[in-house]
This record gives sequence, structure tokens and C-alpha cells, in this order.
Amino acid sequence: MSQPPLPLTGVKVLDLSTLLPGPLATLMLADAGADVVKLERPGRGDEMRSYEPKFGEASANYAVLNRGKRAYAVDFKDPAQRERVLRLAAEADVVMEQFRPGVADRLGLGYDDIRAVNAGVVYCSITGYGPTGPHARRAGHDLNYLAESGLLGVVTDSTGSPGLPVTVLADIAAGTYPAVVNILLALRQRDQTGEGVHLQVPMTHNLQVLGYGYFATHQAGAGWPRPGAEQLTGGSPRYHIYPTADGRHVACAALEQKFWDRLVELVGLDAKFHDDTGQEQAVITALGERFAAETADHWRSVLDGEDVCTVIVATWDEAVAAGLVDVDAPERVSVPGGVDSFPTLPSPISSALRRGPGTTPYPSLAELGDASPWA
Repeated sequence: MSQPPLPLTGVKVLDLSTLLPGPLATLMLADAGADVVKLERPGRGDEMRSYEPKFGEASANYAVLNRGKRAYAVDFKDPAQRERVLRLAAEADVVMEQFRPGVADRLGLGYDDIRAVNAGVVYCSITGYGPTGPHARRAGHDLNYLAESGLLGVVTDSTGSPGLPVTVLADIAAGTYPAVVNILLALRQRDQTGEGVHLQVPMTHNLQVLGYGYFATHQAGAGWPRPGAEQLTGGSPRYHIYPTADGRHVACAALEQKFWDRLVELVGLDAKFHDDTGQEQAVITALGERFAAETADHWRSVLDGEDVCTVIVATWDEAVAAGLVDVDAPERVSVPGGVDSFPTLPSPISSALRRGPGTTPYPSLAELGDASPWA
């Protein structure tokens, strides 16, 4: 029995983006069968090619984000090369760009320019602050978007200082994923209407979804979150991080009463602190003292097998050993034209909807000739 075609078989994606949000989005589209052609600046290419560590001629970061694509060097300011880009865009189903607002238009590659040669194009613009307004043309990175959206300041340490986030939340959660969802919806709409669309994906604004509870609370009249003082931001002993005797940490998320009751019994918390209502800070101190009295291994032995939503903060090696981080995925990325490869980043696209296991190279940077590179 032959395998059914992948969902995006036949879909052509022209990727003008760099670094993380756009390339990760087009990687997901490629995993689902799309044909992705990535255009990069001549010579150095995408900035991420230069990152360390290297894997062949580019960085390992670039390799995992761009496997299975083709890449061509283009000077967008050269009128002749710009015309070649427009010819490619005329055949594309999706165009992804990540310039600051107005830059693509100045280059002659904005939505109106592409739509003039391709009325059905789905044109996706990922920006930091949206296409208009006082912040639109400012430079920014993930930390800036988190800071200015209000999210960064909701969890603070004992000095009132926010910490660095665990990963680039804005790029992925507010850039990549909204871009993929909207592109797929737009392609479905085009199937029904024949019309393309210009999609705007403003990362700072999209972060509001991650703060949905804070937003709902404010709209209901209870105000914005107090830094480090709400249930999920450090104000509750049931949702907190506690140090252990050996410098490790316990992550407690025993929000429901049944989990909390069992947890305080297991750790031997004084009975007067079992009801945390109205004495949250005192309970945080008392529970912290209990956890700080023993090592992480001791608490692991106490907590393992118990439904208390409380765990030891794992190292990467521990997460791999537990099977929660996959470093041996059957999908591999290789150097262009070489045999060296490693298991690549597991795709979030369901295995039923993406290309099967195999080894796929990341792209060398080729010169864009007169002929179309579309398959």
C-alpha cells in the first residue's frame, strides 16, 4: 500500500527570513512536505550560519533549523537579482519575511509587489512590534519583547529582580507558532476563495496569549499581576521552587488540594502549615526549610511514584536518561555533500503528517541563476 502524500506536498515556500522565528516556521512547513527555497545575503548568508559550534561549513543551530531546504545567495538591492526573486515569488504559494516594517517595500519585495505578480500568495511578515505604531521600526530581540510586553517582570527573585527566561519564548511561541497556524489557515482560505492574504505576526503583541490569565484577571477588575506575588509567580507555596541541601532544586506544582495534602504529609511539614490560606509566606519559609534539610537524591526517593506534582529540577543529562529529551531521533541532519550527520531536533509535526525518518542535509549557499530552482 503506497503512502499518502504529505499535507503540504506541492506547496512552494519562498523564505526571506533569518535567524530563528521564520526559519523554524518554514522548517515545520518543510517537514509537512512543502518545498522551501531560502534566500540569504551573498557571502556570509544567514547570520546563524556563523554561530558556534560549527557542523561542517555552518553552525549546528543553522543545520537543525534549515535541513531539507535549498538556499541561494541574493543581493536584494541589485535590480537584476530582485527581478529573479520576483519571478520566484510569482510561483510561490507562501512568502515568509522578517524584515523591519517598510524594508521589504523599499526593496521592491513587499506584499503589494509580490501580489502584483501573484494574487494568490500567502505573504507572512514576522515583526517585533507590528507593522505600525511608535515601536514598529525599532530593533529588538526576544528579551526586549518579553520585557516590554510585561511578562518578564511577573516573576522576580528575593531582590525584586526578574530573571533571564529559560528560552526564547517570543521568537518561538509568539513568532514561529502563530506564523505556522496562520499560514495553514490562509492556505485553506485560499483553497476556498482563490485569494491570497498578507499575514502580520507581531511577536510582542502575540505574547499576550502567554499571559492569558493575567489579562483575564485584569479585565475582570482585579488588576495586573504583582511581581512575584501571584499564585503562579511565587506567591503560593504550592507553586514554587525550593533549594535542596546539595544546591539542587525542587519544583513544586501541587496546586490541587489532593496533591498538596499528600505532599505536606510526605515531607513532614508541621501540621500548623498544612493549610496555607492567609499564611502563604510563612508556609513557603517552612516548606523551604524542609527541602533545604535534605539532598535532591533524598527528595527524589521520597517523591518518586507519588502523585504530588513535585519533582527535582533535572539536568540535561538526567532529562535524556529519563527519556524526556530525545538525542537519538531517527531523523538526522547531515553536512552538504558529506557523510557526517547527527540526530536532529525532533519535529513537533505529528509523525502521521511529516516526512519519514531519514538523513537530510542543510543547504549550502548557492548562487541564484536565471533558471527557477523550484522542483
